[in-house]
Parts: sequence; C-alpha cells; structure tokens
Amino acid sequence: MSLSSSLSAHLYPRREATSSATGSRKPALLLSTMDATDVEQVTLALLDAATDKDSEVQEQVRKSMLTLGKQQPDRVLAMCQDYLLKHPKLVVTHRVVILQTIELIVGCKTEDISYPRIKSIISLASDEMTRSKDVIPDWQQAASNILVAVGNKHINDIMEEILSKFQPGLLPHFFVVQTLANLSDSNVYGMVPFLNAILGTMLPMLSMAKQDNMKWVFSSALCHFSDSILEYLANLDKAPDPTVRKDTFSSEIYAAFDILFNNWLQSRESKLRLTVAEAVGSMCHLMASDKLEEQIPKLIPAILSLYKKNNEHYVISKSLCQVLDASVNMGSRVLETQLDSLLFALHHQVSVPVDYSNPPTIKNHNEVLRCFSLLANSFPDRLVLFVLQKMENSNERSRVGSLAVLRHLINSTTSTMESKKLLIVASIRQPMADHSNKVKKHVVQVISAMAHHGYLELEGGELLVRFIVQHCALHDTYQRGQRPTDPEEVTNEALRMMCDNTLHLLTTTVGRLADVLWPKLLYYLTPPQYSNATTPLCKSLIVLGNKKKNNQEPSFNIDFTQEVNLPSPQTLMVRLLVNAAFPFNSRGHGAPSLSLLQTLSVSIHPNTEILWEKEIPPLLTVLEESSAESLDRKHWNEKLLKLLSKTLATIDDDKWVCRLAAEATRYLSTYNNALEEKGVAMGVGLCANSHLEGTLAKLDEFGKSDAFKKSPSIFNLLKERNDVEVEKVKSTLILCYGQVALNAPPEKILNRIDQDILRSISKHFNTKDLTMKLSLIKSVGLIAKAISECVKKQGYIFSRKQELINVMLDFIKAEPADSLRTPVRHLVMITCANLMPLDPPLSENESFDLLKVCVNSVFSLPPETHTPEKTKEEEILDPKQRKTLYKDTLAALHELMKSVLTGDPTPEGLQSVFKNMVSFHNLGALLGRLSPRCSDPHPAVRIAAVDCIYTLLYIQLRYEGFALDYKDEAVDSLVALKHQLENPDHSVLYKTCSDLTKVMSKRLPQQQLTTLVFMLFEGLVDSQTNCCRASSVILNTLLKNRGGGLQELVPEMLEVLHVRLQSITEEQVRVAAGQTVLILASQHLQTVVNTLVNQPLPHDSWTSEMWMALGSDPIVANQIMEMVMEKLLILAPYVDKKESMIRGGMTKVATNQPLAMTCGLKELLLNGQSQEPAVSLFPQLFSCLTVRLGASVGVSAPKDNNTKHAASVHVAGVAADALRILLARAQLDEVTKRLDEENAWDAIKEENTHITGVTLLARAMSKHAGPRLPAIVECLCPSLNNIYECQRITVTAFFSELLNHHVVTELMLIDVLMNNMMERISDPCCTVRMLAVRGLGNIAMGSPEKVNKYAKELLAAMSSGMEEKDDPGKLITLEAMSGLSKVLLYLDKKNVHLLVVYIFMKIKPFLESENDEIRCASIHLMGNLSKFGSGEPVFKDQIHNVLVSLLLHLVDPNPQVVKACKYAMRVCAPVVGSEQITAMFQNHLHDDKSLHYGEFINDLTKYLIQDFPGMLNFYHISVIQFFKSNWPEVRAGAAMFIGFLLGNLPEEHFSHLNMSTITKGLVMLLQDPDPVVRVKAAEAMGRFH
Repeated sequence: MSLSSSLSAHLYPRREATSSATGSRKPALLLSTMDATDVEQVTLALLDAATDKDSEVQEQVRKSMLTLGKQQPDRVLAMCQDYLLKHPKLVVTHRVVILQTIELIVGCKTEDISYPRIKSIISLASDEMTRSKDVIPDWQQAASNILVAVGNKHINDIMEEILSKFQPGLLPHFFVVQTLANLSDSNVYGMVPFLNAILGTMLPMLSMAKQDNMKWVFSSALCHFSDSILEYLANLDKAPDPTVRKDTFSSEIYAAFDILFNNWLQSRESKLRLTVAEAVGSMCHLMASDKLEEQIPKLIPAILSLYKKNNEHYVISKSLCQVLDASVNMGSRVLETQLDSLLFALHHQVSVPVDYSNPPTIKNHNEVLRCFSLLANSFPDRLVLFVLQKMENSNERSRVGSLAVLRHLINSTTSTMESKKLLIVASIRQPMADHSNKVKKHVVQVISAMAHHGYLELEGGELLVRFIVQHCALHDTYQRGQRPTDPEEVTNEALRMMCDNTLHLLTTTVGRLADVLWPKLLYYLTPPQYSNATTPLCKSLIVLGNKKKNNQEPSFNIDFTQEVNLPSPQTLMVRLLVNAAFPFNSRGHGAPSLSLLQTLSVSIHPNTEILWEKEIPPLLTVLEESSAESLDRKHWNEKLLKLLSKTLATIDDDKWVCRLAAEATRYLSTYNNALEEKGVAMGVGLCANSHLEGTLAKLDEFGKSDAFKKSPSIFNLLKERNDVEVEKVKSTLILCYGQVALNAPPEKILNRIDQDILRSISKHFNTKDLTMKLSLIKSVGLIAKAISECVKKQGYIFSRKQELINVMLDFIKAEPADSLRTPVRHLVMITCANLMPLDPPLSENESFDLLKVCVNSVFSLPPETHTPEKTKEEEILDPKQRKTLYKDTLAALHELMKSVLTGDPTPEGLQSVFKNMVSFHNLGALLGRLSPRCSDPHPAVRIAAVDCIYTLLYIQLRYEGFALDYKDEAVDSLVALKHQLENPDHSVLYKTCSDLTKVMSKRLPQQQLTTLVFMLFEGLVDSQTNCCRASSVILNTLLKNRGGGLQELVPEMLEVLHVRLQSITEEQVRVAAGQTVLILASQHLQTVVNTLVNQPLPHDSWTSEMWMALGSDPIVANQIMEMVMEKLLILAPYVDKKESMIRGGMTKVATNQPLAMTCGLKELLLNGQSQEPAVSLFPQLFSCLTVRLGASVGVSAPKDNNTKHAASVHVAGVAADALRILLARAQLDEVTKRLDEENAWDAIKEENTHITGVTLLARAMSKHAGPRLPAIVECLCPSLNNIYECQRITVTAFFSELLNHHVVTELMLIDVLMNNMMERISDPCCTVRMLAVRGLGNIAMGSPEKVNKYAKELLAAMSSGMEEKDDPGKLITLEAMSGLSKVLLYLDKKNVHLLVVYIFMKIKPFLESENDEIRCASIHLMGNLSKFGSGEPVFKDQIHNVLVSLLLHLVDPNPQVVKACKYAMRVCAPVVGSEQITAMFQNHLHDDKSLHYGEFINDLTKYLIQDFPGMLNFYHISVIQFFKSNWPEVRAGAAMFIGFLLGNLPEEHFSHLNMSTITKGLVMLLQDPDPVVRVKAAEAMGRFH
C-alpha cells in the first residue's frame, strides 16, 4: 500500500468534481461573441511578451493576464498550461513569469476555478517542479509556490500529489521537500496532522542524502516542521485536532536530531551548518527531556564551535538561545558544567560592535543578550561575577560588551539583581575611568539603567552623578562645520549631548532621585572644569527646586552650614551673576543661571525672593529676544550691576556683604577671559597706588610661580594647562606692570621702571603671540605716560627710549604690508607718540626712520572698502571692525606726526620732514606749471603764482626787445587779478584763471604755445583737485582763443587727452576734458571724427567719453549725425571672407569704418545734449540704424591689426544699443519699457531671433509711437529693393508686423504696406516671401474691416503659399495656414463658401506632418473653417473623417498641438451631430485644464457606440491606421482607444468590428520599440473579456 493511500485516514472529505465544474457557470459576454481564436491570440501574445525587457511592460502584461485570468480563470489557466506544454524548451525566465501568473490567478480565484482545472494545475505544477532532476531554483520555486497557493484550500489534493513523489526508499526531489516545508508554514493546521507520517517516511531518507543541497533542504524542512508543531501546540484551542501532543513527535524528532547533529553539523559547507544549527535549535523543544539532558554536554560545545567557522552569527545565537531556553525550562542539571565556555563565547559575541545599518548584527546582539538573561535566572551569582570581572579588562570592545550585558541584566532581571546592587555600584568605577568615549557612552547607558532601578541612592551613587556632570562639561572635539571621518567615532559633542539628555531624564522621570540630586548638584556650579555643564545643571536644578517648592518640601530650603561640600550662598550668587554677564558663553548659560538664581532666592538670602521675582523675569525676556551678536553688552552689564546693587541694598546685612566681597576676590583666579584680564590688571594697578613694594614683590613672585609651567592636574579634573593658557597668563602679567607704572606714586616709580618693570617685561620682547604683543605695546605706552607725568615735576633722562621705539617698530614691520587685521599699528603709533616727548630727543635720522616706517606701513594698506582674501588661518573681519581699525590707525598716525612736528616747530623742522621740490624749465613749461597754482587752496600760493607769471611775461617782453621800463597794459592787468584771488569762492577763482589765460594767450609766442598746451594736459592730473580744475579752465580758454591754428596737432592732442583721461578722477575735470574735445571739433570737425573713428575697437571708456562729449553741442552733433548716416548709406556694411583655407565656407566680417561710426554714434547719443538733433533727425536715424542692424546680424567683428584676433565687439549689439538710446532720446519711454520687458534687445541682435526682435520693435512702435510711423515707412521703403538680403528681411519683418495694428489704417499707410507685401511675395529670398505672407495674414488682426476688400488677393496668396515648392522648412506653408486661419475669421461666407472643401482637402495631409508647427497650424485652420461648413452634410463627413486624428493628437508630444486639437474639437463640436459628444468636447477640452486622457477616451467610446453605431467600422479602421504613427504617444493612444472601445462594446455591435485586424494590430504593438506603447497594448489586451 502506497504512502499516499496510507494517509487517506487523515484526509478531510474530498469535494466532488462536479461541485465547481465549468458547466455550472456562465462565461463572460464578450467571449461568447468574440471569436475564440482572437482571445487565444491575445493571450498568446501576452504570454509571448511576458519577459519584455522593460519592467513596466512586464508589469502591465502580468496585470492584463491577471485581469483576463480573474474574468475567465479556467480559460486563461488552460491557455497558460497549453503554452507551457507546447513550448517545452522555453527559457527559464519566461516559464517562471507564466508560472507566477498561474500562482497569482490561483491565489485570488481558487474558489472560482473548476475542480478538474485545480487537479490539472496541481499536476502541471508538480511536473514543472520535478521535471528536471537538477535544481533550477527560479523555475522550480515558481512551480512550488503554485502548489503552496493551492495547498491553502486543497491540502488533501496537494498532499496526494506531493506524497506520490515522496516515496519510501527513494530520495525525493529537492523542491518536493522544500514545498512540504513551505506548506507547513503557510497552512499549519492543515499540515501538522500529516507530519508524523511524513517524518516517518523522511527519517530513512536522511541517511540516503549525500549531497549538501539535499541535506540543507531536509534540515530546513525539519526546522519548519518543528516550528509548525510548536505553533500548533501553542494554539491547541484553535487547532482542528486538540489531541496532538509533543511526545507524538519526540522519537522521530530525536532520530532526526541524531543524524543532523552527529553527521551533518560537521559539514564543510557553512550554509548547511547554519541551517542544521537552526533546525537543531528548533528541534530541542520537541525532544524528550532525558534525551536533551543527555545531549547538552555535546550540543552546547558543538554550537559554540560554529561561531569560529561561520561569519553569520545570528542563526547560531538564535539556535543557542533555543537550546538554553529548552534546557532551562526542563531544569537541566548538566547545563552548569557548560557555563564557563558559554559565558566566554557569549561575551565574545556581545563585544562585537553592532552595525546598525546591518539588521543581522542587531538581531545577533539581541539574541546573545537573551542568552545572558536566560542564564542569569539560573546562575545569577556566577553570571554577575563573570561580567564584573570582564569589566576590569581595559580592552575597549570587551568593556563595551560587558557594559551592554550589565545594562541588559539591570533592566531585564530586576529581582535577580537586587542583592548585587552594591557590588555593581563599586565595580562600575573602573570603566568610568576609561579614556574611550565609546566606553563612556555605554557607562552612561548603564548609569541611566541603574538610576531607574534604585542604584544611585546607594553609597557611591554620587560618583555616578559626578561622572554624568563631568561629561556634560566636555568641550567640542571638532570646530564648527567639521565632521568626524570615522562614522563609528563617539565625539565629545555626541557624548555630551547624551549626558545632557540623561541628566534631564533622571531629573524629570526618576522621582526617587530628587534627594540625591538636590541640592548636591549645586557643588558642580563653581569649579571651572564643570563650566561647560552649567546650562544642563541649572536646568535640572530649576526643575528639582520648583518641584520641591510646589510640593512645599522642607528640603527646598538649603542649609549651607549642614551641606559642607556646597559653595557658600555668596559664591553661588557671584558665579551665577558672572555667568549672566557672559550670557551666550558655555552653551548659553546666561538665562539658565538667572532662572536658577531666582529659584534659589530663599536659600541665598530670604530678603531676595520678592526682589528677584520682580527683577529677573524681564532680564530673561531680554535674553530670549537677543543673540550673541545683537545683545547690547554695555546696556546688559548696566542692568546686571543695577540688579546687584538693588540686591545688596535689599539684603542690608554688612556681614553677609563683606563675606560676598571676600569670596569674589578669592574666586577671581578661576576666570580667564580677556575682559576679566583687563579688570585684574587694573585692580593690581590700584593696589600699587598704596602698596608699591608689596605689589611688585607679588608680581615678581607670580612671574616665577607654577602658573608658567605646564603641569597635569589632580585626577584629570582640570584640563592640562596648554601653551595658549600660559601665554594668556603672561600677557595679563605684562598688563599688570603697565598699570602699576601708571598708578604708582610719582615720587617712587621712576627709579623702579628700569630695575623692576622693564626688566620683567623686556624678556618677552621677541614674542610672536599677538595677545602678548598687544599687552607689551599697551604696557610700554602706559610706562611712557607715567614717565611724562613724573617729568612735569622732576627731570628724568629715559635711557631706554630708543630701544623701546625700535622694539615697537619691529612689531609694526612684522605686520603684513597688504592687510590690516590687528590693532598693532595704531597701538604702536600711540605708544611712540607717548615716548616722543621724553628726553633724550631723537636725532633727525631717527625721527625720519620712525616716520618712514609708520607712514609706509599705513599708506601701503589697500582701501578700507577692499575685501581681503581669507587665508586658512585667519578669519575675515566684519566691515564694522575694519572701519574702526582703519579710523584708529589713521588717527594714531596723525597723533604721531603732531608729536614729531611739536618737537621742532620751525621751517627747518618742516624741511627736514619733507625734502622734495620740483624743477622748472622754459616759459611754456613754466607757465604750464605755474598757472594752475592760481587756484591753489592756499591764498599765499595763489598770490605767489600770479607774481611769478607777471614776472615771467615781463621777462618774455624783454626777450622780444621791449625796454626795461615798458608797461604792458595786458600784463599789468594781472596786478588787479591778485585781489580777486583772495576770494576763496571757486567760481571767482576759475573766472580769474580764465582772465589770466586771455592775457597769456595774447602774450605767448606761437612756438611756446604747444609746450604750454601739453604742460596743461599734465596739469589735469595734478595732486591738488583745485589745480586740476584750473588747468582744464586755462586749457579750454587757450584752445578757444588759439586752437584754430593747431590742426596738425589735433590727433596728438586727442591721444594725450586719451591717456590723461585714464588718471582723472575729479568729475568736473572729466567734464572739462570733454569740453576740450568739443572745442577742437568745432574748429576741426573732420579731423576729430577721423581720429576718433580710427581708434581701436572696442572703444575703451576714455574713447567713449570723447565721443560722448561731441554730443554736447547740438550743431556739432547734427553735423556728425548727418555725416555718419551718409557714410553708412554708401559704405559696404560687411565683406564675405573664407572661414579658413581648410574648411571652406564663407563668413561675414564687418567693415571697420561703418562699425566704428556706429559705435561713435551710440556714444554721442548717450549725451543728453544730443536730444535736439536726435529728435529732428529721428525718422532718418531710426531707419538708418534699423537697416544697419539688419546688415549687422550674424556678422563678426574685424580683426585687430595689432593682435590679429577678432575685436570683442558685438557688431549687431552696437547697432541695437544705438537704436535703444535713440528711442530714449526721442522720449519714447513706453516703447523702450515694452521692449525691455520682452527682452527684445537680446532677440534683435542674434541671427536666429532677429526677426522676432524686429517684430517686437514694430509692435512697440505701432502701439506707442504711431504718429512717427509715416516718416519712418517713407525712409524704409527704398531699402526693400536693397541688394543686401538681410536688410530686405529686416524691413519686411518690420512692415509685416505694422500690418498687425490698426494704426496703419488710421495713418492711411495700409495700401502702401499691402502693395509692398504683394511685391515681396515674389522675392528671390524665401524668408522675405514668408514674412510677406505673414504680413498679409496680419491684416486680419490689424484692420479686419479691410479683409474683404483684399479677399481675392489674400486667398490667392495663401493658397499659393500652401503649395510653395521652394520652402525648405515649410515656413511659408506654415505662415499661409496661420494667415488663412486669421483671415477666415473676417471673410464673408460668400467669399469662402465654394472653397471650404477644397481648403479642407489641402489641409488634411498636414495633420500628420512631422513639423510640430505645421501640424498645429493645420489643426487650428480646420477649426476656423468650421463656421463656413455648419449645416453642410459634406462638411460633417469631413469632420468625422479627421475626428480620430484629432482625438489621438490630444496626446501629441507637442503641447501647442494638443492646445490646437482642443480648440478645433471645441469649435467643431456642434457639427459632429451628437449632443453628448458636443457637451463633452466643450466641457472637458479647455486649454488651461489638464485632461485625463484615459477617462476621456473611455467616456467618448461609450457615446460613439451609442450615437454612431453605423460608423464603428470606419472608426476602428481609422484608429488601427494610427498603430503605425510616427509618434509613440499617438500609437499608445490608439491602443488605448481600441482597448476602451472593446471594453465598452455591447454584444450586438461586435459584428461591426474586424476583430482579427484589431488582434493582429495589438499583437504588433506589443512588439513596438517604445515601452509605453507596449504597456498600452498589453492594457488594451486586458479588455478582451
């Protein structure tokens, strides 16, 4: 008898085959009318496409197969089966997908599948699973999954099938065993009743398994079986057979255990070992107690040994945990013998760092901790002792592991640990002293656990609290913005935050700790090593204090006489107020300190309570609203001092206040802040006033003390004193000496300066430390001040004066010359200024050196506004600090100069400081030097200059032969001018200079004139601003009077002026220099223009200034404008040159002169004075520049003769800028505003957007400058016949846009423009023809009332445009259709009526054009034709002809085409002949609304079926044609259309469709190159139901 029949006793009553036979169910409607072969073709196609390379397509194919499968499970399952049977050699991946589909259908439709089909599916899956004797996981797993899915409902049939392949004495297929294992998981209650028999059959097979994979699958199955049995036994109340017991399986399980443990666990294959270990763990619970007890001595060492052989430890730990659980549950006695090795191995595991990104390591850690918990319940003493001993090991990993175990035990085995508390508290001290932050982190976690379980109240608990506080005070490991490189690192910041949180948690959640923490935490507020913990400490104390106060607990009031370790109330108050003085230090300790002060008020002094309740909250509000940057320090300190004085007045207790003063003094040594340092120094200085000897002795003693030695401090509580701190202490000491010198009694100090004070500080003169440098400079300054005070009363020769000045100068020399970052310069100069008056005086050379060093160090600095580059070490100063530093430095230099000059206030003294004078030459040169001095800021210089000129002119007269007593009226008039020079008014001075020049002009010989002129050019950059201005006045007066005779010098003068302009900074002088150019132009216009035109391109700013100056005189400007327009008309704008000898091809290069003239005209127009000529010549200038712009687009700049590189000039950009400025000069602000808003200037100067730019220009002119158009049109017309194509394009584009606006009709320009457009229709250039067609179309927008007047011409032009042959980009066609669209809106029906169908036929081919714009225009035109065809049956037919095309282009890739489709369908809707469709088009197809295409087509197909059943054949054939469309979106849309049509089609209409064509089409689309199309085809196939 076979195993399957022997198990029949367990089977539940079997369902009869007829109970769900197919015959009892009605098939779906569609399948009854659709040809079965079509459905099969579709299903076959889907099956073929099941392994599409695109994942989305695969997903959709599965969905569609599942959809079909849910509708017709039997039929689709049959197809799947047939497919697999007919393709026995199908690739595995393909078979897998089909099997997975079968699984999904079976999984969700088991109830609806006929019983015969279930049987055949079981048979198929079983066959697929076992056909290959080799293991092919994906394929066989997919088949196995089918069996498991069916097994949830048909377990008996499944078991019958599987057990037929699970025969005694034969090794079964791998996946047979795997399936049994998975079934026991998914259907526990169905499977467990079979397990005893299965185990019976399986046991002999175990010894037959030779290969590792079979051993693995048997082990895995035994593991699953054991887990299922345990689950069954745990839920017997729900189980079908409650009589099942553990011992039912014990003997079989033990027999299996024996083979697995004794034979297979030793395998070399790690995967097998792990699975065996897992199975052994699960089986332990089912073994008889005596058998398990017998195995423990072998089992535990065997499992522990696996740790060394495998990397994946979680399974081993889980197995070990199950073994221990089973052993502990049955009270094993031999377990204790294994304890040492267990603890050792488990400790090693728990010490492995946990990788939180790797779940198995976390699971392993948790399982190991569970093992410790299990052992703790049985062997608490040994376990705790072991862990505490391990904690003594200083190895970081070991310690971290021990602490993790300790924490787990404290939390999980509370009762067991009760008696071990004191021992644990004592033992935790050792890891507390560990240096590793990782260890400390775990110590904190343990302390937190201990706190929750009452350890901290015990003796030694206060050390644990101290540990937390100590680590709340840690300083940052990293600077701001830095990150640790090792992700495992526990930084100081992380540890500190953890301790902050722990302290907060202990304060708020562990009630019993209140008396441990209050008031003991106060102790930590004063020692400096805890300063960084102030904020969390204060917050905790506030919470504790407020809780005690609210509960009215007596312990709220602190008795400081009892609490000996606490700081006194006075010390606490000082500490908290000092914290408040620096509120944003130490992590913002100001506000918490003040809040705590308020909480402690009663304990500090009862009188303070009411006062502080009133005064402290407003201070806290100030801090809340401030930041470290925004807080007004001075104001804040005043507030705190006010609080202190009010407090002392309120306390009103002399004894208490004296104690406060004493405590505060004693407490100063714990501060090391810069402001406090200064205070300390001042305090020491004040002491010296009455106790000089004692103070100097103390300072000397302090200088020799340990403060300057680096020493590790006790218990590591204080940080080691590092170099920085030593330097700080030294700098404070140096400052103290300076303050002692200043404050000591004058009669005693002089003889101590050398022997005590300078001796002590001079040893530090060679320091590099900035803080010490600053202290030294300040100190020397204070010493100098002290001496100068004493000298008033008694003489004193300060022998070390020069030495100190040299030290100070060395400090300045060490500063970087190009940046000002420190106050060293200004402090040194102030100190030197203090030293200067002291005897002995400096020699002239020493004074000169001092000044030279200081002046150079200040004047070498960059301007204050210059931002220095940041170097690695230095921070950039903020602008406010920089400003102050510059101001102080310049003021200090001023003081030093004063100090030097005060030493010798005589001309000789001045001469010794300033030694350089100027030499003079001949008359022209001398007058050139002297005449600008006539407006010098100093009256004496002015008078002296006129005297010199007077004398020089008389000397000249003598040279010319006049007698000694000859009196020249002109020269003598200079004497009268002298009085005018006494008036400091600038206008009077410059008028006087002008008069002076007239005299010089009369008397100066021609040969001297050139020298004078060129000397005056030099005067334009004189160091005195007034003299620069005077030079310009004299120069211009001279040129007006005598410039006519200097024509040959004009180019040279302009060249010199060009150079001088580069150095002139004074605005008035620049204006005057422009005037010089204008004066020369008024005398020699052609020469000036020629010189400027020949300047290199692009013009630099100085050449541009000279051109601009020419615009200042309307007459000169007018002449230049006319000259430039004339030249631009006749000169060639560019030449064609070969790009290169190799490449060939031509490029347009601008000609030099027209380009330079355009640049010059642009600059000239920039001058506001050029408005008058610009307005009078506006039409000519506008036309000239527009045409010039046309000829400049796409033209490159000529090569520079010097560099041989193309000049960096944008040729068209220059013309565009000139045109833009011209519009501004003509005050056409609205035009320029509009053009700026639309970025027209960028467009107009680039080749590919030029036409758009010209269009925008014409549009703006039409809207905002209409009256100017007739003259402009008249000036532009001649250019339409120009030989340059580019200029014809520009003018045609301009005219074309003008026709878009009604203003041309109002100005009676319409006929001129229309005639020009008609002529251009036959232009040889196709761009011009296209623009002409556009212009004709524009008439519909600009002058719709004229459309019918030109109807005949317009229709002819548009029709021929649509048939244009020489039209490479179909641009003319496009314009013709767009134009016709616009014109149609205004044409009378009689003019179009006969042409409607003709035009429609012409448009139709363009609907599928590859050019987006043409597609768009043709669809738009179709919409506009609709009004001429309404009511015409022939037109309705045409609309239905293109409806499918329009519907499918609703998903066109181009959004403009989509928009056009929506428009056309909305306007054509009434013509369609269906109210529902009309409403649908008009409601859903709005431009601004997005369209859910799927829903839209779904609804539309319903209405088409309803209203046009007779046209369904035509529609579906039209749609199928789009299966071959160029656009994947359209092909996908066509597939959707067909899908929805099929899904919505009632039975009676199926005769209208050619299903075989549809099927073939969809099958073809399922192989489309585009995945989106394949997805939609698969989706459509899903509707074949």
